[in-house]
Amino acid sequence: MPAPKCRPHAPARRYVLAAFWLAWIAGASVAMAESGMVEVNQLPRLPDAQETTDSQPDRVVYTVQGVVPSTVQSVKTLMTDTGWMQYVRPLEETATGLLFKKGVHGLSVSFTQALGRPDRSAVHYSANRIYADIPFPPGATDIVYDERRPYFSCTAPGNTDANLDFFNRELTATGWTALSADDAKTRWPNAAIDDKIDNGARAHFRRDDRDRQLPIMVLLRRLDDDKTAVDIRIAPFALPQDLHAGPDMDGLPRPDRIINAGTTGNVTSDHREAHATVTAEMPAVLAFYRRELSARNWKEEAKGAIITPDEVSLNFTSPEETGTLKLGHKHDLTLVSFVMQVTPAALAARARAKKQADDDFMKDAMSMATELIAADSAHRAQQSAKLSDAPLHAQSGKATPIPLPEGAENVEFDGSDGKLEFESQSSVKALAGFYRSALKPLGWKAQPSVINNPNMAAMQFSKGGKEISITVMQMGPKTNVSANGSGLEMANADADATNDQSAAKAAPKPLEAEPDSALPVPKEHTLSSLSTGKLPGSDAPFRQELEASIPADLASVLAFYREELGKRGWKELPDRAITQPDHVQLAFTSPDGPAMLKLGRQNAETTVNLAQKIPAAAAKGEVLPKPGQARLMLGNMGQSDATITINKQTIKLAAGAGGPQSSQHPALDLPPGKYKYATKVAGRPAKSSQIEFGADDAWGLMLGPDGDVLALQAY
Repeated sequence: MPAPKCRPHAPARRYVLAAFWLAWIAGASVAMAESGMVEVNQLPRLPDAQETTDSQPDRVVYTVQGVVPSTVQSVKTLMTDTGWMQYVRPLEETATGLLFKKGVHGLSVSFTQALGRPDRSAVHYSANRIYADIPFPPGATDIVYDERRPYFSCTAPGNTDANLDFFNRELTATGWTALSADDAKTRWPNAAIDDKIDNGARAHFRRDDRDRQLPIMVLLRRLDDDKTAVDIRIAPFALPQDLHAGPDMDGLPRPDRIINAGTTGNVTSDHREAHATVTAEMPAVLAFYRRELSARNWKEEAKGAIITPDEVSLNFTSPEETGTLKLGHKHDLTLVSFVMQVTPAALAARARAKKQADDDFMKDAMSMATELIAADSAHRAQQSAKLSDAPLHAQSGKATPIPLPEGAENVEFDGSDGKLEFESQSSVKALAGFYRSALKPLGWKAQPSVINNPNMAAMQFSKGGKEISITVMQMGPKTNVSANGSGLEMANADADATNDQSAAKAAPKPLEAEPDSALPVPKEHTLSSLSTGKLPGSDAPFRQELEASIPADLASVLAFYREELGKRGWKELPDRAITQPDHVQLAFTSPDGPAMLKLGRQNAETTVNLAQKIPAAAAKGEVLPKPGQARLMLGNMGQSDATITINKQTIKLAAGAGGPQSSQHPALDLPPGKYKYATKVAGRPAKSSQIEFGADDAWGLMLGPDGDVLALQAY
């Protein structure tokens, strides 16, 4: 047998970037070990806990007796009694999961109904990295905290002096130092940190410049009952005073420093809305929108304007729309809402323009159709002139139940189905006349027909309970004759025998497996490629994928894989099977992890894609997504800062972030599905694309120096 052909090499650039992704995963594994991530296997569990097979090194799943609401309350009590303090993230106060912090450790707890067990609940523990560590005062309540940026608020027991002593001591112990007025003025001329406040105290802290962390402000206000309201955030004077524009949202401005943003409707909608959450003070956000809306020919109206320290409401007009901009403030965020409505005059103008365009289109279409029909009629007349009207005679011999005229070409007859078809250089008139005269002496009676013109004739005949339909139609320079009906059916034993012999000769032989392949592939392949994903320094792959092309029918290839995978202990999941004539998709469980087989047809061959995930190896790096979720890992290999916006979240990627030399490894866990995303590299135009991933998949998006994006499935 000739040596198998190898798949052509992919561009070197793809493999270079893929290597960077492997280095990213290795760096992420080290970062996880050094970050103090909590060992979830050592955490307390509720009584009667039964651990499931879904658990991983950084997450544990167990079930307990009871419904979800009662289980949530029990977990709250359990974690609080063991020193964990519960918090909620800003603007996520209604989230169904629970978040806890204990020292430098973070924990996320979610709940589901146990699969197939309505009497039991499933509890999911997941380690949660603390990026911005803020100490929690003992006994604090109503805690709002963002572990991804330094924001914290709560109600703490004790007076303001006691709480100020607590934060001075605890922040200093974790690397913060008091910020003096002179130091602040040197870098931020607008800083006024010595200003006194009524009924409370304020302090500012900074970190070493190498940490790239902005200074924070600790604001304490005295409450009744010997309690203190605590608010810690980035110092307002250190936030940007002049916001830059990010990628537009359907023609509307959007600042670059956002937590999330989105729109409903688009530039062609009669009504549309835009919203954003911005990490900046309200005056800076207001100045940004005034500047950007003015640049887009929006005019600010004085009527109805409201501008206070806590609220902004302004009306704007453009040549075709009216809009209302509203700004609010919550926690350390500015909330933006911009609602637009097309004016009645513009709506009427759009309706008139659409009607005119529709009328013009129909007028042009009718004119074109008239011209085409006339041209086609002239062309048919020219072709008809070349067809013979001479009377026809029947061919000698009788191979079909009804006679064939002389000159019949490309004859196809199927006696089992009662079908006859052929071509002729005679006219419709000559062929129709032939069958009317030839079938009458044979006892066939013609039925009346309304289709009888120079280009087409339809005839119906009957005899002894049997029928024949004959259609004669001019098809270009020839005439096509097609006939069917019970009068054409006849025994065809010889043809059936010949077909059976041909089928026996064509019966495919069972496919044989290549003996040394890590994943099974038939020897009879024309293309074969096996790729593996490994952590640097390890020979154990966490994902392997086979692609092949087999010169055999799909059924034979499917039978091969069911047999070979069964030999390896793989079990097919029937409820997830998709089986079609030209496409098959099967899910398997294997001793090492889940797998998916996809078969298709291309260029008369069967294509194979067989991918296997190995969770035990993937667990050694930050590759595994949360259960039922998909993980998206991000990187920027360019020399300029970049942003990526996906699922209403915008992530800033510094130059080199996510690369092999970087300690930053941005990643998102998202529900499975199809997502649009937009990327923006400094100095280059914004680009957009789309990605789709399934549950428990891990993908990487790597931005190259030119702003292009390489999407690779890592797990």
